[in-house]
Amino acid sequence: MRFAPGDAVLKGVNWGGLRTLYIKEVRRFFKVQLQTVWAPAITTLLYLAIFTIALGGSGRSVMGVHFADFIAPGLIVMAMMQNAFANASFSLLVGKIQGNIVDYLMPPLSTGELIAGLVGAAVTRAFLVGFAVWLAMLLWPGVSVDVRHPALVFWFALMGALLLSFLGLLTSIWAEKFDHAAAVTNFVITPLSLLSGTFYSINQLAPSFRAVSHANPFFYVISGFRAGFLGISDSPLLIGAAGLPVLNLLLWALCYALLKSGWKIKS
Repeated sequence: MRFAPGDAVLKGVNWGGLRTLYIKEVRRFFKVQLQTVWAPAITTLLYLAIFTIALGGSGRSVMGVHFADFIAPGLIVMAMMQNAFANASFSLLVGKIQGNIVDYLMPPLSTGELIAGLVGAAVTRAFLVGFAVWLAMLLWPGVSVDVRHPALVFWFALMGALLLSFLGLLTSIWAEKFDHAAAVTNFVITPLSLLSGTFYSINQLAPSFRAVSHANPFFYVISGFRAGFLGISDSPLLIGAAGLPVLNLLLWALCYALLKSGWKIKS
């Protein structure tokens, strides 16, 4: 049987190709796990140590919870999100810079399968980092990271990892050099992370700043994730739980449209 140029030969999902791409991306970051998994865990623990010594040493509490217990969940999911972004923003960008972007474009993978492989690997790295940080905090004196609501922890961790994976993929599509990706990290991702209520409750803010915080999707991820540990939240959990999937779906559609068109990839 002959096929015209452009006709699909593989029907349905190319599970073999998708699995191969996913394993390739996971192996890529796992080969340097000291840098991609354990180093972020150590950095997060340093944040915990510095902020608890500087702000929580006098027995300070936030929302009726010991300060260290309050910031610990936020630090875990913040590390997860930042590493999901770092992983997703690397693959296509380094392919464009090194000239081997064809390795992603030539295999018989649909646009949706390409996104699934890249985003799936980024989410995997995020969960590995989160698990490493959580294990370390279990041994940290004076901090409790007992999980009260596992479903909330998993859901908001997944939504946060997907959110940053899609943003990372968009950055990887748009960027033409590492400086572009670093600019997004420094001027978008880091400010949104630090101003998301990780180290404070937005109930302490003035109404205008509180309104700005409610427009930050990172805030809903961190607040919802924290609620899984502490059982309390300074955000409407239902809005976050329902709104984040909608936002992720929109970002997926944008990634799909840009990759399908070949914008800054094939031209």
